[in-house]
Amino acid sequence: MDTHHFFVVGVSYKTANIDLRGKFSLNDTQHHALFLEAQKQKIKDLIVVNTCNRTELYAWVTDSKILINLLCDHSDGDKKFFEQVGYTLKDEEGINHVFRVGTGLESQILGDFEIISQIKQSFFRSKKMGLAEGYLEHFINAVINASKRIKTETKISSGATSVAFASVQYILKNIQNISKKNILLFGTGKIGANTCKNLIKHTQSGQITLINRTQSRADKIANKFPVIVKPFSELTSCIHEADVLIVATGAQNPTISKELIHNNKPLLILDLSIPRNVDTKINEIENVKVIHLDELSQITDATFEIRKKYIPKAELILNEIKNEFLSWIKHRKYIPALNAFKEKIITSEKKESELKVYLNNCFGFQRKQRIAQKITGQIAAYIRENPNQAEQTIDLITDVFELNSEKIG
Repeated sequence: MDTHHFFVVGVSYKTANIDLRGKFSLNDTQHHALFLEAQKQKIKDLIVVNTCNRTELYAWVTDSKILINLLCDHSDGDKKFFEQVGYTLKDEEGINHVFRVGTGLESQILGDFEIISQIKQSFFRSKKMGLAEGYLEHFINAVINASKRIKTETKISSGATSVAFASVQYILKNIQNISKKNILLFGTGKIGANTCKNLIKHTQSGQITLINRTQSRADKIANKFPVIVKPFSELTSCIHEADVLIVATGAQNPTISKELIHNNKPLLILDLSIPRNVDTKINEIENVKVIHLDELSQITDATFEIRKKYIPKAELILNEIKNEFLSWIKHRKYIPALNAFKEKIITSEKKESELKVYLNNCFGFQRKQRIAQKITGQIAAYIRENPNQAEQTIDLITDVFELNSEKIG
């Protein structure tokens, strides 16, 4: 019988540069195709975390190769590249990794407070596709709980803890009189919207222009903030007028080419996209400076050293909740065997006489259920109190009572 294990497979900023990482980034179509293939393979629990820092798959499966194949088959990456920059984590090591990711301890910017909302969105997408039918919901809720407690009980999320906020801080430090400059934001997805919010809050600029291929999405943001929305057809002219261009389009290929830049004055371009959405040739243009999100993430602000001091306390909270989850999952795996044991006691008579026994002695059958429940409860309590004997205990009742292996697998 194949045994399911928890696996994490993926690539991140720790193992892959921008361009290699970009090959494994999934657009919506690729993401959906991956889920359809997972459904065909009857995977019960699968979550895909696809951010600017990482693309990772989490699932309970029999072999990590299942997840590696899903990722390589549905992204622009391949197994050769994955062997160079990918990683696989199993069981407790993988579970610990997910807790660290969800609490911002594995982020490029320590304490990133956006990652947990990205994990939540990823979970909801899995649930909608019927790929959250086992342990996944309990697991993600535990990670969310750890994230909430760490943010409440420590200051690890103080200061610049997101790419959106770090980009605005960079602009403030490097562009004088920013309130009088023209800022163009191209792309209004999650990062783009958060960046816009931070621009409004921290720059006091009244000259922020939004452009998106789908204008209705830009209009939606404009309903909340004092910004100007321009049609996609005016992108080139808006770039010409801009002092700062922020690109957060999330396309699979560069959306800003060298041919679009006709500026006579200095232009700062911040590319917040994975893969790159700004052509590298633009660096050749005089007076134009391109900063990518990996560079932004390396910029440490004044609160970074303060946040680092809270790592030990954050890890204590994380380990407490993680160990509770590990204990829960360890006992959950014995439930099928205990249920099979209880069923065996109740239906020990020959099958053809079960209905007759029930009809002739209904209350006797109910007493039998209570006895079975009591015995099963005693075994479950013994397992909880003696976890080192759990496997032997389950093996013993499986052999003695000849339990159906299909029901306890």
